Amino acid sequence: MSHPPSCGWWYDGERVSGTGGKRVSQPIVALIAILAILEVKHFIFDYPLQTAYHVNNKGKYGHPGGIIHSGLHILGTSAAFLVVTPSLALGTAILAGEFLLHYHIDWAKDRVVRRNQLKAADRGFWWAIGADQLLHHLTYLAIATILVLS
Repeated sequence: MSHPPSCGWWYDGERVSGTGGKRVSQPIVALIAILAILEVKHFIFDYPLQTAYHVNNKGKYGHPGGIIHSGLHILGTSAAFLVVTPSLALGTAILAGEFLLHYHIDWAKDRVVRRNQLKAADRGFWWAIGADQLLHHLTYLAIATILVLS
């Protein structure tokens, strides 16, 4: 079984710190750790740290509010690189890809909600929010998988 060639402080492909040096037969521990980091950062940047400026402007294509919001997300994603450290090229590609995906997912959701004048009492509003969140979480699953298999 191949393991990630370049790893951070926590997972070295064979042993996991804090386990007394026990062998890890699969990179599942790294996958779970990366997903946990990405889920926590998603909560932090999509809820407590998301400002009205971000929320009110994500539907305006190219507006700094959406750009800043997506930029903060990739800053948080870089914490996953402490578990598995990618090459500079791969790390840059992951961050650029997440930035573009996050920005466009949020922009599209905002456009659907505003164009249809959806409010929290409308079923379509929750479909839009749910689709938005699903796409973000699938992005994190892809990032974690790429890191672990790289």
